[in-house]
Amino acid sequence: MVDGRVLLDGGAPLLPHMHRLGVDPGDIEVVFLTHFHGDHTLGLPPFVLHRVFVDRRPITFVGPSGVEDYLEKLWEVSWGPDWKRVMRPQFKARYVTARPSGTVAGVRYETVRLDHGTMGGTGYRIHVNGKVVAYSGDTEPTAPLDKLVDHADVAIVEATGPGDVFSHMSWEAAAKLKRRHPGTRFFFNHVYSGTVSGAVKDLQVIEV
Repeated sequence: MVDGRVLLDGGAPLLPHMHRLGVDPGDIEVVFLTHFHGDHTLGLPPFVLHRVFVDRRPITFVGPSGVEDYLEKLWEVSWGPDWKRVMRPQFKARYVTARPSGTVAGVRYETVRLDHGTMGGTGYRIHVNGKVVAYSGDTEPTAPLDKLVDHADVAIVEATGPGDVFSHMSWEAAAKLKRRHPGTRFFFNHVYSGTVSGAVKDLQVIEV
């Protein structure tokens, strides 16, 4: 989450973490999705439940092509026939297919298409309070990733594990990326086993 109102992907358990941090889920104005794998989206259904029954402020979801179809199917699988009949009419959401650059809910962004297995991913450069936050989601350590993080103030980038990691970035590749961009502050997530220098801590909050 960035600036208390921008959510970057929606892995589980999203809503409990927000409550633990004292974050109001109703304050989220825009959600940027990098891709549609479950570990990046399956925290969203309980969050949406909150936005249907507790706080009905408008919200925008930005994601790759097909974002509306994917998410509406996810909501329907999660909540069954009551989704369309009872819940959807109360859910003030709009869906936006990510463009090369744009502004959503007052947040300016640029995108970079990243390599991630067959699906690929959409990386974002988010402009907030005069700073640039680069967010990769899942990615391989290929040239587009360097473009994404270049001259960003902060980069939130995955570092799945040691050695050869299919469709993801290894610790070794993450360390090399950090050395190539010394002016960027890196935070590594998606760490599946052990740890790596620069890895984020659980529920870590930083000021930039």
